[in-house]
Amino acid sequence: MSLDRNKIRSFWNGFWQLADIKIWIASTVPMIVGAALAYGITGRIHLYWLIVSMIGIYCIEIGKNAVNEIVDYISGVDRFVTPKNRTPFSGGKKTIVDGKLTLFETGLIAVFTFGLAGLIGLYIVFFRERSVLYVGLAGVIISIIYSVPPFKLSYRGFGEVAVGVTFGPLILSGMYLVMANSFDIRAILVSIPIGLLIANVLWINQFPDYEADMQGGKKNWVVRLGKKRSVKVYQWIFTAAYVCFLLMSILLKNWLWLLGFLTVPIAYQAVETAKLYYNDIPNLQKANAKTVQIYIATGIIMTIAALFQ
Repeated sequence: MSLDRNKIRSFWNGFWQLADIKIWIASTVPMIVGAALAYGITGRIHLYWLIVSMIGIYCIEIGKNAVNEIVDYISGVDRFVTPKNRTPFSGGKKTIVDGKLTLFETGLIAVFTFGLAGLIGLYIVFFRERSVLYVGLAGVIISIIYSVPPFKLSYRGFGEVAVGVTFGPLILSGMYLVMANSFDIRAILVSIPIGLLIANVLWINQFPDYEADMQGGKKNWVVRLGKKRSVKVYQWIFTAAYVCFLLMSILLKNWLWLLGFLTVPIAYQAVETAKLYYNDIPNLQKANAKTVQIYIATGIIMTIAALFQ
């Protein structure tokens, strides 16, 4: 009986390590901004459908993590990460490497969470908004082919684009659809800087795993360009996001979008840190942390601006 309890405890701990609640902020930001934008434009918000949609998206996130964990373990990427390079910002959840979950258990979690997400999606389609079906299907498909052969987007240099599109236009416009029961091009426009900023979180988080990704054949763009040139792209992505805020303030006739520029000093510090320490992982973590801070702060700012759209 005690062995069974230990197994259950180990599985439960492994599940939550795999789920990694702290990174749910990646999907929470576009969901909240999408709901706020729907309120700003239509004057309505539906708390029940917001909560149901969030649960569905979180299930997809867990399923994606599980699939990614299996593929990275089999390819050796997770095993190639040396202890000195493992950071809170490293890719993968290391549940299989750490012995918290078996390959079979991780596969079961993937099937269960994707299945639950599918049921929640169908519930929303039949009882709230039918057109969200296409958004949901696109999200699930991208989540799977992100890691699974023969597509393996994250191994072929398409991972950054997949993350930007999923956590930008797909999730935000999908939430807007559920809240407003209609599509609005403004939702796509507002989603672009979010997509760019979350892609930049992934971009800088690939630096600690650079050597492991090379060994495992994970040819993301940081591996293809090298760390030094990748820092320039990191800076360009920030710049593109801030240009979006300027354009949004003009096109949407709402000066509150300019508040996005409040995070520029943090972005400057992050870029300067990356320039100095792109080969020094312990010190580079300051840039990793600041990039996440910018994403969260921008999410809060954009929520306020969206409410008054």
